[in-house]
Parts: sequence; C-alpha cells; structure tokens
Amino acid sequence: MRTWMILVLAGAAMAGGAGLPASAQDQQALVARGAYLVNGPAACGNCHTQKNPDLSPRNDMFLAGGERFDTPVFTAYSRNLTPDKDSGIGIWTDQQIIRAMREGVTKEGETLGPPMPVPTYHNMSDDDATAIVAYLRTIRPIHNEVPESKYKIPLRPMNNAKGLPAPPKSDKVAYGGYIVNAIAHCFECHTTPNERGEPDFASHLGAGGFPLPVWPVLSAKPGTIIYSLNITPDKETGIGTWSDDQIKRVITEGIDKDGKQLFPLMPFAYFKKMTPEDLDAIVAYLHTINPVRNKTEPNPTLQSLLK
Repeated sequence: MRTWMILVLAGAAMAGGAGLPASAQDQQALVARGAYLVNGPAACGNCHTQKNPDLSPRNDMFLAGGERFDTPVFTAYSRNLTPDKDSGIGIWTDQQIIRAMREGVTKEGETLGPPMPVPTYHNMSDDDATAIVAYLRTIRPIHNEVPESKYKIPLRPMNNAKGLPAPPKSDKVAYGGYIVNAIAHCFECHTTPNERGEPDFASHLGAGGFPLPVWPVLSAKPGTIIYSLNITPDKETGIGTWSDDQIKRVITEGIDKDGKQLFPLMPFAYFKKMTPEDLDAIVAYLHTINPVRNKTEPNPTLQSLLK
C-alpha cells in the first residue's frame, strides 16, 4: 500500500486494535476500509444482494448475486461476489477480482456489461481496490449459480487501470470528486444518454435522464423504466437552488427538495452509512461541476408501481 494510506489505516487500526502486531493491525484496518466502501459509497449490495418484496436485502443472500436487470438492450444478472469456490470468486486471485472491477474482464476473459459501473471503478485507487478485495475474502461464501446475462449492445473492456492514489481528504472538492467518480458511480446513472444509449460524459455529465430499470420485485409491469434526475448545479432543472442539507438528504434518505420519495434504485440506504466528512466532500464537489440545463422525464410515483 502507498505510504499515506498505510498511515491512515494503521492509525485507525491502532485506535481499535490495541495489542495486535503491526501487520495484523494493517490487515484489520484494510478490511474495515473495504467494508466501509462495499456497504457505503460503493453500495455493492444494492445490485449484488437479492431483495425481499419490501426491497430490504435478503440477509441469506448477502452479495451472492442473481438480481435481474431488464432493459430494451439487455437482461443482466449481478454476479456472486462471495468467496464460494464454485459459483463465486473463491478461486479468483486478488488481481483477477480487481481487474474485473476496474477493467470489466472476468477470470475467464469475458467482458462485463452494464449495470456494472466499470468506467467508474476504473478510476479507483490500488489501495481502495485492495481493501474491497480484502473485505470480500471475509464474507460468508454462498453457493448461488447466476444465469448468464444477455446483451444486444457491444461490450468493450477498459484499458489497464492506473490505480492512482486518492486525493487527500484535506482537499475536500478533489476527494469528493474521487468518491463520485471512482467509488459511488453517481454519473453512471445520472448522465444523459448519447445516441448509442451510453452516458454522455463529455457534454451532459450529471444532467440526468438516463433510463433505468425498476427492480422486478417492485413493479407489476416487467421492464418498467424510470429516469435519473439532473444533479448538476443548474438552477432550473438541477440542484442549483438546493441547500447542502437538502442534497445530503436526497443522497442518504432518497427524499428530494420538495419532499418526494425517490425510487430505491437510488442506493440511499447504503449512502446513509457514509461518514459526514465524505458526504460534505461529495456536496462540495457537486457544486463545482458544469451546470447543464436538462429537464428530465417525470417518473411515476412509487406507490403506482407497487405490486
């Protein structure tokens, strides 16, 4: 691990791991960092843990995959992230797991497609990628054979990830940008699609309007689509007139400026576990992105789609 991360992690370990050898303290802190990322800003369980009818996660299927995503161009199933040796990642090396996350290539050489946010994870630091793997090694292995995903669009792997260090937390805007662009994959959903149906990061970053599938357990209408919101600081169609507290509330509770409950496809239950420091950094960064005027499609109410 790089020097600055070692210092941060070792300090956290010493606070809660007195009496452990230095190497054990480092490993304990590494796993803790991975647990925070997976269950907080990366929100891995939002896709990789199957849901009960009330949308609560199935504890017996924690990160075992199999959640279905239906869109006009693909039917995808999330992968099993548990250390099960037959159906999960139990026989994958650390580098194979990291390559799948950051470059979209599996152990078998297959290319991963959406909704796996590989373009975001491509920017993840080596330290955070290593922490996530360390944590995934500790969870309970669950045998769950996942169906094969089917795509009508070409899938392209990413180039080799650079694994550059995260900015220091003292640089609030830069660190907020790192969380958004390397961990929380906000723009994967909240960027307007281009003519190929891919997020238009070049000119409509964060401007919303991307079509997203509703969880099958939620909707009585298979293939129901909702549209992401504009999260740029545009004052008419985005969040330019929202207070910092209102932005934090929509991130952590899924309640917008007008009190409307958002669809739980937004992983606010996971984002609620983020530290106040990280939330402050995200809000600081969102204030700096280019405002884009883009009025998004109105979504049906949550109640109208309940089975």
